[in-house]
Amino acid sequence: MSALMSLFAALVERLAELLQPLFATTATAAAIVLFTALVRLAVHPLSRAAARGQKARTRIAPQLAALRKKHAKNPERLKKAVLELHAKEKVSPFAGIMPSLLQAPAFLLMYHLFAGDRMAGHALLAAPLGDRWADALSHGGPFGPAGQVYLVLFAIVTVVAAFGYRHTRRQLAAQPLDLGQPTPGAGAITRIMPLLSFATLVTVAVVPLAAALYVVTSTAWTVVERAFLHRVPKEEASGAAFATRP
Repeated sequence: MSALMSLFAALVERLAELLQPLFATTATAAAIVLFTALVRLAVHPLSRAAARGQKARTRIAPQLAALRKKHAKNPERLKKAVLELHAKEKVSPFAGIMPSLLQAPAFLLMYHLFAGDRMAGHALLAAPLGDRWADALSHGGPFGPAGQVYLVLFAIVTVVAAFGYRHTRRQLAAQPLDLGQPTPGAGAITRIMPLLSFATLVTVAVVPLAAALYVVTSTAWTVVERAFLHRVPKEEASGAAFATRP
């Protein structure tokens, strides 16, 4: 892992050198954003595979719910019926899960890289990349030179989170968790899940600025990517939303 982190750090430093003529003292910050986008672009095929898998699992979910109800008292028969359904529909039980798990190491590696001290000594305008929001507050307050950088980041995160909130609600309306069958906790999950989009605000507030830039870039990419890969036709979403009204 240390070797990979050194490689990633070297790549970011090289990107910063290339961006120096355009961004001057903020070249390292720009390199973090660009490097994050390049990694997300590299793993995009896995995201597409995960989206296809999730759609396949959603498609057969009503049939699975019917089988669970039919064979509720016979676990062995239920297991056999589920396997037969997966084989018939050519859907893997792990469809959508494995591609997501394969992406996790790269994302964790980047977070550890930017959350460490490898980006220390660089800055985004008046805010050092190794400092946190608390440091900005103690040196000039929320409207000081460094505090203003965080205010812009918070504004960007809020816009991205609002977009993600709306998309998640629309997706849940078109593809409800219960799928016509009683599911314990489905209502609470449906209410809470869209709000998780705003958790990034807390992350940005507590991690070093370099890691915050990574988180903001990666979150924005994720929201746009999911909106594209899981887009739902307006007619379908409107019909589902109307059907779920009491």
